[in-house]
Parts: sequence; C-alpha cells; structure tokens
Amino acid sequence: MSMVAIRNVVKRYGGTLSVDHLNLNIEPGEIFGLLGPNGAGKSTTIKMLSGLIPADQGELLVDGYSVGRDPMEVKRRIGLVPQELAIFEDLSARDNIVFFARLQGLSGRLLAERVEEALEFTGLKERQKDRPSRFSGGMKRRLNIACAITHRPKLIIMDEPTVGIDPQSRKHILDSVKELNRMGSTIIYTTHYMEEVAAIGTRIGIMDQGRLIACGTEPELRALEGSGEKLVIRTSEVKEAALEELRRHPRIDKVKAVDGSIELEMKASQPYLQDILFILSKHEMAVRSLDRVEANLEMLFLSLTGRKLRD
Repeated sequence: MSMVAIRNVVKRYGGTLSVDHLNLNIEPGEIFGLLGPNGAGKSTTIKMLSGLIPADQGELLVDGYSVGRDPMEVKRRIGLVPQELAIFEDLSARDNIVFFARLQGLSGRLLAERVEEALEFTGLKERQKDRPSRFSGGMKRRLNIACAITHRPKLIIMDEPTVGIDPQSRKHILDSVKELNRMGSTIIYTTHYMEEVAAIGTRIGIMDQGRLIACGTEPELRALEGSGEKLVIRTSEVKEAALEELRRHPRIDKVKAVDGSIELEMKASQPYLQDILFILSKHEMAVRSLDRVEANLEMLFLSLTGRKLRD
C-alpha cells in the first residue's frame, strides 16, 4: 500500500486551475523531492494533503486513509513543517514543542520523553528555555521541525524548510531529513534548491501548471528524451559575433562565455556538433578542447519547465 496516493485531484481558485487532475503515488520509506516553478501547484497540493484545504475533485489518501473522510486518522500520521514558521515567539522552545505534542495526544511520561528526544534531535537542548525571538533563522527552522516530529509521524511533509538560513543549519536539516527517513518516516520535501533534492531524494517529481510532468529517480529523469546537456568548448579566443550566431541556433537553449570557454546548453549536442564547429571555424576560433557535461537536476528542471520567469 502506498504511503500517499493522489488520484485525479483538481483544485481551483476562482477561475484559476491550480492543480489539474494530479495523480501521484509515494511509497513507504521514500524521500520524495517535489519540485516546480512558482505557481506550479506544489503548495496547494501539500495543503490538500495536510487537510488544510479541500480538493474540488479526486481523492487523497495517506497510509490508506482518506484526507476527506478520515481527517483525524490522517493528521495522526502526518508531521507538517510549513514554509511559514509555525511557532509561538512568546513561548520557550520547550513549551512550543510541548504544545504541539499535546495537540497530537501525547501526555505524561511519553510526552516528556518525546520532547527530550525532539530537543536532542534538533540540537536545541541547550537553548530549550529560550524564546524563539532570540533564535537565529536556522534555529527557528529547527524548532519548526521539532514541533512536527514528537508524535513520530509516518509521513513528514517539509515545505521549503531551508529558506533563508545559514549553511551549517542547512546541513543539519538535510542530515536530519536522512536520519528521520532512516528511523522510518516517509518524507515529502519541497524546495527551490536543486542540490538539496539531488543530495537526499530517492525519487523526484516535477510539477508545472498544476500537473506532474515528470517523476522518477535522477538517473530516470536524465534518461528522459530531450533531457538537457552542457557542452564546454575552450577556444583560442571568444568572439561576440560567434556567440550571437550560436544563440540564434534553434536547438541551443543557452550560450555563455566563461573564462575563455563557451558553455552551451541544449537538449542534445551530438546532432548539432557539426553546426557548432562550423560557426566557430567561420569566426576563426580554434577549438582547444571540447567536453560534454552530464545534465544535472537544475538543467533537467529548466529543460522540462522552461526558463521564463514565474511570478
């Protein structure tokens, strides 16, 4: 049985279709990276899955329970780490964790044990009596996580958990995600930082315009027809006229001059290599070296969703 099953789900805001007949299964034990440009429908999907907003059509299941028909069973199985901090600035770190743990029905000795566990896990034990108003951004993010995990949820949903924090806190959070997964939680992780998903994700889904347009492991996504590729050509000199002609080539997505080299991004270089070499030769630019760079997750993402800015 899938940990998450999303079946033909639709959500509209007025006349805007935010989620368009979405279908997705996430299996137990996965760290599922959910990517997409602004307005792709990621946050709306998470809100529906968490029971914060209803779907207009379709069904969402968590561990076999319907979000619409069995909301309390679903909430017991979910730990939500929202993008916007969900902590009380006028309570101590410990009291924040206790508050959210009690909402999940914990009490007595079990409550005390789980609060200690969460403080230890997030590295906040020494600051447990301090209020979040005295915390750095990274510490607040870690407290946000602590409040979500005391009941040991089967599914942890993390929506942009590393926004605006220092590198040390980011590393701590990524390590924590892997450890929570090792302890048995399935993770849904949304971010705009491609390298984070590449580092921790076992499978990746890319949404755009409310639909799931690609899903699989990173090697599976790379194997998609039309996946991006970078060509790095070192030449005797770099001439702007040649760069402009390369930019006009219909199959080249991006042309950039970097430290005496030309970087080209395209869907596949092999069929057009002769065109590229012809242009360079025409402008009397001798090729000193040529290297192909395997598409990384960011290149794949841009290849699938496009390069136009989204507001």
